Amino acid sequence: MAHNSRLNTVYLLLGSNEGNRLDWFDKAMTLLSADGCRLVEQSAVYETAAWGKEDQPDFLNMALCIATTRPPLALLELTQSIEAQLGRQRTVLWGQRTLDIDILLYNNEVVDTPALRVPHPQLQNRRFALVPLADIAATIVHPTLHKSVAALLADCPDTLPVREYKF
Repeated sequence: MAHNSRLNTVYLLLGSNEGNRLDWFDKAMTLLSADGCRLVEQSAVYETAAWGKEDQPDFLNMALCIATTRPPLALLELTQSIEAQLGRQRTVLWGQRTLDIDILLYNNEVVDTPALRVPHPQLQNRRFALVPLADIAATIVHPTLHKSVAALLADCPDTLPVREYKF
């Protein structure tokens, strides 16, 4: 399948709360790069209590900005394949995982398909996603809410603490 040669700017969120969490992030970045996604920028790593299903270990999260020629659904296929390669089991909603890769923003586009919704539909409600994203994209404007990432973070109803992770 031929890829459009236009480079798309995409913001991803990596999350992990199982095993060697930092190692999963390193492996994910290596696999993304090996598959033609250029890593443009990465946030600090943050530690947060689990969201949605709280009886599990804390998560590490980090945001990435990548440049890719992949269209949104092909990028989703790649991120899900990387999750699977790194042992992700999709058994419990919001359950423990070795690695989760969410597509937060794709250019300034809105994608609404049964398989993928971008911007991520919960982005504005999740401090654990907004804090790392604000590190690298504070001024980027959400395409449907028309607020910057920094403004979304300031208005975020989520009160779970998000702490910078010290290695």
